[in-house]
Amino acid sequence: MTFFFAFKLNHLKKYFIVLVFGFIVTSLLIFNGNKYLQVFSSEEDPRALLKGNEDRNEIGLTFNITWGDEMLEPILQQLENENVSATFFLLGEWAEHHPHLVDLIAEKGHEIGMLGYRYKSYLELETNEVTKDLYKAKDIFTKLNYPDLYLLRTPSGHLNKEVLTTAVNQGYQVIDWRVNPNDWETPGVNNIVDEVMLETENGDIILMHASDSATQTAEALETILPGLKKKGFQFVTISELITQAEIDTKPIE
Repeated sequence: MTFFFAFKLNHLKKYFIVLVFGFIVTSLLIFNGNKYLQVFSSEEDPRALLKGNEDRNEIGLTFNITWGDEMLEPILQQLENENVSATFFLLGEWAEHHPHLVDLIAEKGHEIGMLGYRYKSYLELETNEVTKDLYKAKDIFTKLNYPDLYLLRTPSGHLNKEVLTTAVNQGYQVIDWRVNPNDWETPGVNNIVDEVMLETENGDIILMHASDSATQTAEALETILPGLKKKGFQFVTISELITQAEIDTKPIE
């Protein structure tokens, strides 16, 4: 009798392990499938994401980083204080020299996208040069253990149809923005706050900076983050914004 119960228990354990393993595999397949299925742009119809669903209160806060290592951590601290997740678009050359800061962004729970490798307008480059720049950036982030980045913002946001098509053909989803307080120009904390607070609407993508030129951004966030929450907005990453049913894209001529 003891042998019979031991035999039944062993079988039950095996069934349970198989069941759990199957659930994990299925979940991973669904997750990865959604990550690649939820896109707004294709090789046949390349577009740039301008904003999310206007019927929902989600907004995407994004930061570009191209140089420096002093302004990022105060900005990360403000985001942590308000429990806000953001998307950081990183220059490959910057990431190459600051791998610990790339890891810090990820450790804090934020999303990472690319700005290419060198910060030079893609409109000034030949198509093969744009391709090389994207490959170089991809190689750098792969070496830093971030091989699956698929969000791209072009340097200075400069785009034409050829650049957009080149990026989309390499598997990137190109991200634009609608709200831009030009914080890197240090126009004054109040001006940064006013621009973001007055202009932000449902589904908007906000462009800010975490390079060392953005010396007023962390202080501005002290007001912006709780202020936008008070207005009823919910902060989400760009990937989360993409999964919404109705998004606003910008075809490039």
